[in-house]
This record gives sequence, structure tokens and C-alpha cells, in this order.
Amino acid sequence: MTKKLLFSFLFLFCFHTLNAAYILKVSKRTKSKIDHMPKHSVADMTNIPQNPAYYASQIKPFSTKKQKELDKAFNKKYFKPWHIPKLDIPKKDFGWEVRFITKKPIYRAKGSVIRASTYNKWISNAHYEAINSKKYKAITIRHTNVKALPTSAAFYRDPRKTGEGFPFDYNQNSSLHINVPLLISHFSKDKRWAFVQASYSFGWVKTSDLALVSKDFIKKFENGNYAMVIKDNLRLYNDKKPVSLVKLGALFPIAKDKKHYLVASRDKKGHAHLENVIATKVNIIAKKPLPFTPNNVAMVAKEFYGEPYGWGGSYECRDCSATTRDFLGTFGIFLRRNSSKQAKDGENINIKGLSKAQKKKKIIKYADPFRSLLHVPGHIVLYLGQFKGEPVIMHTYWGIRKKDRTKLITGRTIITTTEPGKERRDVREGSKLINTLKTIVKF
Repeated sequence: MTKKLLFSFLFLFCFHTLNAAYILKVSKRTKSKIDHMPKHSVADMTNIPQNPAYYASQIKPFSTKKQKELDKAFNKKYFKPWHIPKLDIPKKDFGWEVRFITKKPIYRAKGSVIRASTYNKWISNAHYEAINSKKYKAITIRHTNVKALPTSAAFYRDPRKTGEGFPFDYNQNSSLHINVPLLISHFSKDKRWAFVQASYSFGWVKTSDLALVSKDFIKKFENGNYAMVIKDNLRLYNDKKPVSLVKLGALFPIAKDKKHYLVASRDKKGHAHLENVIATKVNIIAKKPLPFTPNNVAMVAKEFYGEPYGWGGSYECRDCSATTRDFLGTFGIFLRRNSSKQAKDGENINIKGLSKAQKKKKIIKYADPFRSLLHVPGHIVLYLGQFKGEPVIMHTYWGIRKKDRTKLITGRTIITTTEPGKERRDVREGSKLINTLKTIVKF
């Protein structure tokens, strides 16, 4: 065979092999009305460095042993839904959605009240009397939303009031990456929804976004060798057909040949099958945990910067706790769904009741850049380090409370000091982050 024919053969072989597998490519999130929300700026966003790389040299590296321990704990929690006999949800967390919609009026986005006859149908469809009747093991086959009730309908408190309208849809419980292990408790009466428990959230997911897994599937998928997506808004294709958006933080097992990754697909009967995935670029997915180095923390953090605020992961975006969860997850640190639970996932240092100056001093002394969080009820932020003696944070921030009780909407992931908007006379002093921060959370 001539060199020319050999080259042609190899090219065709490689091309055929590439197209035979699922392909993970650089892509973009589809823009939506979340991108048209107000996005005001404050002085911090001009006056302090906005590139995470500036602060990355301040990190204190993990020991290899410590990072492996954290990552092992991550994996155990991630796969937990496949190893529990029934739902494992605290009683106080269960049923909040029914209490929420029945105790006070709920509204549609444009302000009309949702009638009891409507929401009672949602509750009836939830079929709660069938809880734990199925106990099936499953997996997400695409990026998907987790709903509080089995309906795609949104519901709000009074949209005429600040912070109670769009995008704060209380039916948006969370979102799940592709390849997330699940326990199915039961199905809705119309069979279109499954009530599931994932590692960090629970609620209703469309049955079309799930596949049932067998013991053999679990054994092959849970192979102890995993990679995680480190670039945001990729897209998975099957023979040029888009399968799913893939967000930073999605986990893929590494195949035995160490050249492919594994993803779950669904057959016509709803059962899961393993597919090989090829990543088109080397810097979009990496073996987990990613080494905690200045280059890596800067590279990953930059992927979040500027993303619109997506309450509960809505509109394929993130809220404050989803940002912290996906950032730290790449380094093997597991966080739960919301800020209050994340505040308990690490070692706590109390800063409540201290003066501004005392808080800042304590944050700089005890918080570790890029691996410590700062928490206030309802909000959580990633500590990046200091700039000219000021603690600097990255956070997905809806807005800054003003004296008239409205908010200056920032509506995206930003880098600020702990006093964003301090230059404005209309900002409410008591509501400034520095005055409300209560805890340093260390890992």
C-alpha cells in the first residue's frame, strides 16, 4: 500500500471512529429572556481586578492526601442514590411545596392569581400516596430541571413586589447535569414526571430526561475513574444531532481505553445504555479531581464570570449556590444544593456580630482563597483573596438592597469586595454583605 493510500485509509478510519461515538464540543448556551434582565454595575467591578488569575497566586495548595480524601467523599455522596433503599430526605424538607402554594396566594409571571382548582390538580398529579413505591435506580440522560411539583408551569409570590417576580419561579427547585445518579420514588399520575432524589437535590424530573439503570450498568459506570467538564456550556452530539447542553461540573466516567468518556443514553423502553464520548479538545474535560493550582483555579473560575443569574439553575444558568457547587466540585469538594446546607458542608468560623473592620481582618486571616466560602442567610460566595487589604469575592448576585427596599439588580456572576455598591448613597447600610456575613466556611 502506498503512503498516499495508507494516509487516506487512516483518515477515513479515524473519521469513521470519531463519528461513531458521541462527541463533546465547545458550544454556547441558548440565550433567553434571562439575558435581557437589568445588569447594573457598581464601582468594584471597575476598581478591582476582574480576572480571577490576579488572585490565584494567593492560594494555599491542598496536600495530595487531603484532596484525595475530599474527592473520595465526593464520589460516595454523588453515587449515594444508587445505594439507598428508599428516599433519604429529612422530614422538615419534605412537602414544603404543598405548604408554599396552599398557605398564601401564588401568581403567574404577569400577576394573575393561580386558582386553587389549578394547583390542586398539580398536587393530585404528584401522587404522594405512592412515595417509595418504585425505588428504581436511574440516571439523567441530559441536562434537566428539577421541579417542586410535576408541572412545567411557573409560580411566584406577588410579582408586583420586589424580589417576588421573574426569575424567582418557586417551581424551579434545581437543575441536574447529564450523568447524575438518581433514585426514583414514584411517578406522577400522568406518568410524565418522576419524583427523584439526586445527590444534592430532590423533586420532579421529566421521565423523558431519565433512563432506568441495571446492576450491570451501575457496575460499569461507577468505575472509580472519573473526569469532570472544566469549560462551561459545551454540547454533546450523537451523529451531529444535539443531545444536551453540558455545563461545567458534569461528571463523566473515563472508559477503560482511557481515550473515551462514558455517557448514558436511553433506549425505546426507557433503559440506560453506555455510550463512548470523544472530547474534541483536550482542555474542556479533565480527570477529577483537578489539581488545585493557581492556573487551574483561575481557569475554572473565569468560566463562571458574567453568567446571568438563574434562580435554581433556571434558563441553563446558575444561582449563587450552583456556582460555588460546580466550581469546588471540579477540585473534588462536594456541596449540597442551597446556601444554608453548603454553609454546613465545611469547617465553620463564626464572624457574626463583629465590626466591619474585624470581619475583614478575620476573613483575610482565616479564609483560604478559592477554597473558602462566606455565608449569609440566603447567599453564599467564593472567597478569592485580597486586594489592597480588602477581601475579594466572586458570587452570582441578584442585587444590592437599597434604602427604599428595592434592589439594584446586578443579575450575574461578578467579582467585588464584601461591600459592593458602597459608593452609592442609596444603598442600605444594614443590608451590605459585610454587615450580614455570618460564617467563613473552610475546606
